[in-house]
Amino acid sequence: MNHPNCEVEVFYDGECPLCLREIRMLRWMDRKQRILFTDIAREGFSPEAYGKGMDELMGEIHGRLPDHTWITGVEVFRRLYSAVGFKTLARITRLPILSGLLDFGYRAFAKYRLRLTGRCSPSDGCKTPLRRKRDISQE
Repeated sequence: MNHPNCEVEVFYDGECPLCLREIRMLRWMDRKQRILFTDIAREGFSPEAYGKGMDELMGEIHGRLPDHTWITGVEVFRRLYSAVGFKTLARITRLPILSGLLDFGYRAFAKYRLRLTGRCSPSDGCKTPLRRKRDISQE
């Protein structure tokens, strides 16, 4: 991460319609450029360059802090929303009951997101997303 103001790098699936909607909103809200956006679905992306496997990155959202510490799941969203000015909201999501509910909800979404977004490969039981050409210029 060679971005001077960067607070978090997010590794997102640019072929996931729901994920892209949120990423586009975060890009728009990130006026101070505190987030580095890395699309793991773009051609040429190499998870090995980050010491990760594609299945691992596709399994749940990943983030990386400036000190190269990896974070996953709801914690990534807390950091993203803190970076764009919603620090109080992020703190509230750490309350024990709310945190547990959010973690449970996100794990359920992550487990079924390929199926929910119509991106399963029927031949392997939804373990591999269908690859589609997309217009990267829309990001």
